Amino acid sequence: MDELLSRVLDAHGGLEDWTRVTKLRARLSLGGPFWAMRGWPDVYANQTVVVDPHSEHITFMPFTASDRMSIFDINPERIRITTLDGRHVDERTNPRGSFPAFSNDAKWDAIQVAYFTSAAFWNYLTEPFVFARPDVQAKEVGPWQENGETWRRLAVTFPPTIANHNTDQVFYYDDKFMQRRMDYSPDVAGNPWIAHYTHDPKMFDGFVFRHAGSSTSVARTVSQTKSSQPSR
Repeated sequence: MDELLSRVLDAHGGLEDWTRVTKLRARLSLGGPFWAMRGWPDVYANQTVVVDPHSEHITFMPFTASDRMSIFDINPERIRITTLDGRHVDERTNPRGSFPAFSNDAKWDAIQVAYFTSAAFWNYLTEPFVFARPDVQAKEVGPWQENGETWRRLAVTFPPTIANHNTDQVFYYDDKFMQRRMDYSPDVAGNPWIAHYTHDPKMFDGFVFRHAGSSTSVARTVSQTKSSQPSR
């Protein structure tokens, strides 16, 4: 295992303990101009998110209505929208292939919104432990200087079997091995270069999670997490 990755895993609670976690539950709200441009300005206010940390499965509730939820699974990739008591509302396999050509005013349907957010947040909430999977490649690359600090960096390559923003991403860590930034280029959003900053790490049940701050690109903002309280 890469030496930097090993230190990051230890600082976030340890890989051995992570293997015993069976579920994550988080409370969060998402905001920012990206969602308004897609036609869904308040869709992710006051959400309860439940994650399987070892297989890409994640639910958001309520989603689009007080009595509905979204469910994301893989093998095959599929988004379902159901009522909270399990009644079918909508469903799509291969949701990634359904996105329109991206522009600043491109509107998404509910399935596309659910896919984008589900794939992103499963990875956000399982980082850095997902980097230790045998099908993920993670290696240290040159350091980065920003605001008088030096951050070490991990270049991470994700396999096609993990739904994510894009294949190759870079993660930045401070001298306490806490994540400060991640760079990615979301395919379904037209591949803008995003520098996504995180801050205020907190411990929940022995594991460290972070708040997300601004996500900046040359052209536009992608998303902003206003608050989150993940727990095991």
